[in-house]
Amino acid sequence: MAGKNDVPRMVVFPQTAEVNKQGNLAIGGCDTVALAKEYGTPLYVFDETDLRSRCREFKTEFGKRYTNTDVSYSPKAFTAKAMIKLVEEEGLDLDVVSGGELAFALAAGFPVKRISFPGNNKSEEELELAVRESIGHIVVDNLPELHMLIEIAGKKKVDILLRLNPGIDPHTHKFNAVGLSDSKFGLPKADWDEAVAKALAARNLNVDGLHFHIGSGLFQYEPYLKSLDVVLEYAAAIKKKYGFQMRLLSIGGGFGAQYVPEEVPPPISAFADAIITRFKERCREFKLETPKLMIEPGRKIVAQAGVALYTVGVIKNIPGIRTYVSVDGGMGDNIRQPMYGAVQEALIANRPTAKDTDTVTITGKYCESGDILIKEIKLPEMKAGDILAVAGSGAYAVPMSSNYNAAFRPAIVFVSDGRARLVRRRETLEDLTRHDPD
Repeated sequence: MAGKNDVPRMVVFPQTAEVNKQGNLAIGGCDTVALAKEYGTPLYVFDETDLRSRCREFKTEFGKRYTNTDVSYSPKAFTAKAMIKLVEEEGLDLDVVSGGELAFALAAGFPVKRISFPGNNKSEEELELAVRESIGHIVVDNLPELHMLIEIAGKKKVDILLRLNPGIDPHTHKFNAVGLSDSKFGLPKADWDEAVAKALAARNLNVDGLHFHIGSGLFQYEPYLKSLDVVLEYAAAIKKKYGFQMRLLSIGGGFGAQYVPEEVPPPISAFADAIITRFKERCREFKLETPKLMIEPGRKIVAQAGVALYTVGVIKNIPGIRTYVSVDGGMGDNIRQPMYGAVQEALIANRPTAKDTDTVTITGKYCESGDILIKEIKLPEMKAGDILAVAGSGAYAVPMSSNYNAAFRPAIVFVSDGRARLVRRRETLEDLTRHDPD
């Protein structure tokens, strides 16, 4: 069998990826070509060993530097009952951003006190659900939400965090930057004082602390450190003014994942070192008791653990221009390239060690010219029926999938120790038509 050293691009595939005795790509001890035959394509395959390893890495690296740290998984990156149960088993909390994600968590039996709920435009129904279920924290995003929550809470005491927008550039794609001053997320600085005063005065709210989240796909520490400076200085100011001692500070997530071999993010240990050091320094400087710290990773836990399998169909060579290799999925199940300009790696699962010879564009089957999975990649000569494995498909692919062109959303399997388990079946025509009256 061959390992990652034999196929350099496999460094961005799941931790257990290898070439098996049959000469096929294997993940979690399972032959991906056999998986494609059994479950059909498109198919999303998640390496359970990889998922658990990354959960443990966050807990270990942050926990050994500051024991009073909670790690809260953000299921917006990948939502499935099996995933929610896995992170519960690994001791992580949950960070939901909608009533639907909260309902997923409840359906999976996740402990409600370990759930926090941010989001910039929570509906009355969503807040009522969160209050009724007595979840761990509602993360208040803006003044209208604060006013609505005070009314909804009634005589019930509700634990909250206030989400501050620190106005820091996270140096990431503009669609992933959420901590800039010009953002729909979080309380702008002009509203901080009013929100703090009103929340602390509300008898039915228990303000546990503050929250910020600056963006996703970050490869630098500096935006976290600058945000800590801003928010902890403000925490000191409201402590002096109100005697308020922050018990919890959530700094969000956004830790970058590796999608291509040449772009390597800092290890989690390095993020932990930089963040915890600055956190402790500023707490001492501003004479704050160090609160519990919460981090909210999503992408970093699931991105590399997930691989999308497709079957190659039409190959269209336009001499002097481009060769299009069409697969049986595309923007309907993975819209990251059209949306973010995302770059991903791929290999032919049934010939992973073959020599790269052709530069091609991997396109989908949807009726859009922008239906591109990979704009340009060098791969071996391809033929119809090949199984294409696209790495880095674990985050923000499945959750943003759609039924465009009446496509069926793909099946999802978890693999581990040579066994595959179906965690979501492929959709059917009945699924697509059940809401339409006869």
